[in-house]
Amino acid sequence: MIVKKKRWSSIRWRIILIYFLLVFIAMTIIGVFIMSELEAYQMKSIRNNFTEIVQGNILSFQEYGNLDEHKEEIQNDILAWSKSLREEMFVVNSDFIIIASSNPNYLGKSGLDLLNQSILVKGLSGEIAEEDGILPSGIPVKNMVFPIESDNEITGVVCLRADISSVYEIQNQSKVIFIQAMIVALIITLLLGFLIARSITVPIIDVTEKAEKMSRGDFSQVVDVKSDDEIGQLASMFNLLREKLDHTLSEISNEKNKLEAILKNMVDGLLAVDLNGRIILANQSAMLMLSLTQEEIAEKSYDEIMGKLSDNLRFECIRENCKNGSSHDIFHYGGFYYDIRYDRFKDENDQDVGIIILIQDITEQQKLENMQRDFVANVSHELKTPLTTIKSYTETLVDREINDTGTIMSFLKIIDAEADRMSRLVRELLQLSRLDHKQERWYKKELNLINVLKTSITKVEMTAQNKNQQLNQIFDPTQKIMTVIDRDRIDQVFLNVLSNAITYTKEGGRIDVDAYKDEKYAHVIIKDNGIGISENEVHRVFERFYRVDKARSREMGGTGLGLSIAKQIIEEHDGSINIESKLGKGTKVSIKLPLAPRRGIRNIE
Repeated sequence: MIVKKKRWSSIRWRIILIYFLLVFIAMTIIGVFIMSELEAYQMKSIRNNFTEIVQGNILSFQEYGNLDEHKEEIQNDILAWSKSLREEMFVVNSDFIIIASSNPNYLGKSGLDLLNQSILVKGLSGEIAEEDGILPSGIPVKNMVFPIESDNEITGVVCLRADISSVYEIQNQSKVIFIQAMIVALIITLLLGFLIARSITVPIIDVTEKAEKMSRGDFSQVVDVKSDDEIGQLASMFNLLREKLDHTLSEISNEKNKLEAILKNMVDGLLAVDLNGRIILANQSAMLMLSLTQEEIAEKSYDEIMGKLSDNLRFECIRENCKNGSSHDIFHYGGFYYDIRYDRFKDENDQDVGIIILIQDITEQQKLENMQRDFVANVSHELKTPLTTIKSYTETLVDREINDTGTIMSFLKIIDAEADRMSRLVRELLQLSRLDHKQERWYKKELNLINVLKTSITKVEMTAQNKNQQLNQIFDPTQKIMTVIDRDRIDQVFLNVLSNAITYTKEGGRIDVDAYKDEKYAHVIIKDNGIGISENEVHRVFERFYRVDKARSREMGGTGLGLSIAKQIIEEHDGSINIESKLGKGTKVSIKLPLAPRRGIRNIE
């Protein structure tokens, strides 16, 4: 915010004051010089006049050896000369006695009493001297003496005295005229100074006001360029600066918005920590990962937030670790695994100002790695068991002489069963691979889902009856629920779910199968009252090779891949499959498939 200064401290009044003082000082100096020169000129005129008067007449006085003896002649000469002069003239002998004067009243009197003593002394010493003085009556006069020399001896002096009141009157009148002229000149100077200052300050004020508006964020200001002088150039440069600044700020704003958008939408967490260990920036992902609020970021230090998670994450530790470049670490927090990477960041002078920290959620990656390890271990285990069985029975048949045909057939049946088990495992693995790589061929057509479901139930009815289980068809078998499906694959899904329900339901148990539709989807519900699944394991049932009861599943020939394949088949049909279960109370499987479009029957491959 620009602070407006007092009116009298503005540059306009400073310019006016400078103009005023310049003119005042210049005119004062000129006035003093003129007054001095005028006075000197007038005094010089009087002096020259005295010299002319005396030089023309003093020669006759020099002829008199003794002035006292010729004082009558001298007085007559003085009286004759004084008729044409305004000055007073005196002739004083060597005894300072006035022997002749234009004023007869001074005759015979001492010149020391009536005239200037100092110049009389100088005159009788042979000098031409002058001095200004004031008569007892207050009249200013100029006194001047000329020595009278006869036979190289000063016999007396001629003294002239003139009234110089007129000189001082002229000086005073000149001063009055000059002061009046100065006042007029200063008034004109103030007016001109105001106009000149205004022509300079108005554009500056305009630039200042518009700069103030720019400081508040309004960059639409344009200064009018009215001249080609420095002020005009200033206005032009201001307009150019405004355009450049507007463009630069626009770019900065765009980059800032991009950066904010990037930080806001980053999946990875980002922290910036200064050298004092205070968090100066944290994006939304970082706050979610660390369960922090903006207030906690502002109030707590880095060590209070991150240092408590691991000693390796303390500020001094990571600062030391990244001295030679970026570094990283892994920590566990809130059931998630995070990879933390950090490095120093510098200012424009290449000085360290803090540490930038990137936090990446690697929980899924960790799970995937665990699943891959489990997958390899499970496949190895699943293949090892039948291979070991086959090898052991084969070696028995080869190494031993067995004559009992029943025993041989029993061994061969076991070998055949284990081979079928490996074959089934390989088929399921190949099917999963095709599903993963989108290589499975689909033969989809519009079918009544109820017919497919009834066929699947028929295939497992005998198995359920062998365990004295009730396999109840709750749905209306005459209804039509038209869907676009691959019959074999959906039949595979229903058989897998039904087989699991029969397998994990005790003898005499109950299995209910229901089917219905809404506006968009067909729903198939298969519910049993079997052994169920614990809550902490339900979310893992679709993982490959995962078994709730591993020993029992393996005894029953399960591979742990059925539900994984079922899930991918249903998802390829744009549907979903969900499992709800409670340990000891049974399991509910919900399958949802989109209904067929309302048009004629068509085949889709």
